[in-house]
Amino acid sequence: MTDIVAVDIGGTHARFAIAAVDSGKVVALSDETVLKTAEHASFQTAWEAFAARVGRPLPRAAGIAVACPVTGEVLKLTNNPWIIRPAQIPTKLGLDRFTLVNDFGAVAFAVDHLGEDQFRHLCGPERPLPETGVISVVGPGTGLGVAILSRAGSGARIIEAEGGHSEFSPVDALEDQILVRLRQLYGRVSVERVVSGPGLANIYAALAAIEGRPTTPMDDADLWRLAMDGEDSLAAAAFDRFCLCLGTAVGDFALVQGAEAVVLAGGVGLRIADRLAGSGFGARFRAKGRFDARMADMPVKLITHPQPGLFGAAVAFLHQYPA
Repeated sequence: MTDIVAVDIGGTHARFAIAAVDSGKVVALSDETVLKTAEHASFQTAWEAFAARVGRPLPRAAGIAVACPVTGEVLKLTNNPWIIRPAQIPTKLGLDRFTLVNDFGAVAFAVDHLGEDQFRHLCGPERPLPETGVISVVGPGTGLGVAILSRAGSGARIIEAEGGHSEFSPVDALEDQILVRLRQLYGRVSVERVVSGPGLANIYAALAAIEGRPTTPMDDADLWRLAMDGEDSLAAAAFDRFCLCLGTAVGDFALVQGAEAVVLAGGVGLRIADRLAGSGFGARFRAKGRFDARMADMPVKLITHPQPGLFGAAVAFLHQYPA
């Protein structure tokens, strides 16, 4: 049995844990350490803070998931000011072996290795994830993550994608108006401007403008609390619209990717799981015109593992360095 460091760097938080791996499997994952990226100047200083908390030398191997495309000599985090230069990682972090993977690529690795007891049924037929074929992995968090898990008899392939940066696609007249408002702010409006943690605030502000209502500035956490508690009717309306737009986006990704099943992940996904079944998510997911029947026959599940990014980062390491 060997220990490695598992890291999941997102837009808001960097998560660390020690993973025990044996015979090509992740057999244990320590309690996570969560650090706010805004409170650390770089990945290296956050790594050092984690090492100080552990209180002993860290393993010299790591699986590292990052919220950006893993290409080129310099990695620039999409919703985080850190810059990572892969060539400098061995020296700066004291590593002999490491794997870099996109954060939602890591989640797709987790999906491939977790058992059915780690998934919760959301809509569609209640059957296990397919052993062969494509599984779309989508999740709203600080941004909107997308990856593809392609299973075949010879093994699984993970395809990292940036679907969250595709265009926001309105479905009705109200969403047309939301798009107009957001275009005034951003020019080009990607789907993650709407379907993400911060996207709720964009929907809320657009609805307020449409109704001519004044709004009080608040942070995303307070707005989500109001929306989930139903204390504010406009926040509740924004949440309902969020669920509709999420269903549309997830269905679009599944259709484009030729999926046979979908797994929803991300911090927002877990937060709203109990509300999705009673929302318009499922109807919007299925509403694909001539492909309604295909979408209705597609299982949609929520991953319930508490830290799929950390687990998947460790699995990605094993994929590159098989025991």
